[in-house]
Amino acid sequence: MSAAVWDPAHYLTYADERGRPFVELLTRVRAESPVDVVDLGCGPGNLTALLAQRWPAARVRGLDASPEMIAAAHASSSAAPQDVEYEVADLRAWLTRGEEVDVLVSNATLQWVPDHLDLLPDLVARVRPGGWIAVQVPGNFEEPSHTLRDEIAARAPYAGFTRDIAVPDAHDARTYAEALASLGCEVDAWETTYLHVLHGPDPVFAWVSGTGARPTLAALPGGVREAYEAEFKAALREAYPEGPAGVLLPFRRVFVVARVCEAGSR
Repeated sequence: MSAAVWDPAHYLTYADERGRPFVELLTRVRAESPVDVVDLGCGPGNLTALLAQRWPAARVRGLDASPEMIAAAHASSSAAPQDVEYEVADLRAWLTRGEEVDVLVSNATLQWVPDHLDLLPDLVARVRPGGWIAVQVPGNFEEPSHTLRDEIAARAPYAGFTRDIAVPDAHDARTYAEALASLGCEVDAWETTYLHVLHGPDPVFAWVSGTGARPTLAALPGGVREAYEAEFKAALREAYPEGPAGVLLPFRRVFVVARVCEAGSR
């Protein structure tokens, strides 16, 4: 399975809307003076910079498996230095290093990692006692923006190209809370449904083609991809009609913030 090439500029089309969950997540992390802070799946680095602003004395690192995203993060950091180190690194590979941090953030990343619930013990093990782990994942996989993508991709002639592509998936807040509590963490978990107001031509397609639908689109060759896009856009326009405020996109997000308890504190 070849990895999709990510487009930082496209991803940042809705930077404000995509950034709101990160800010909400960060407000519940009560670390005071962390030394090491890591953002796993940092994307183009625009949100990782907020970690450096929150904890200016910390060593802040952003890791992402996409060379394109890290290149964009380096470019942004060069234009406006935020004292953040960026590195191309896969989440699973980073776990094998055995590094320890005080704050571990994973924002809108774990949904791309198959069986990521099984990785929670390893993620917690990378956080020093008394440190924090903060995770946010989408929880909207039953919405038309996702179900229509898969339904159309399963039809001929698209199915032959999209059968083995990566598709995002995640769990509800209770599942993450129980898993982290069983690992000895103090847990705060919740869900929020945002109602994004979108404008412009085919705005829902513009949103999903920068994230969840990108591997599907990348798997389709020229000619086939254009036909798929036309079908997908038409279906999305019907599912998300424009109203007086614009096109309304409900987006459920799942959050969990956990403090790793110190030895003997439980």
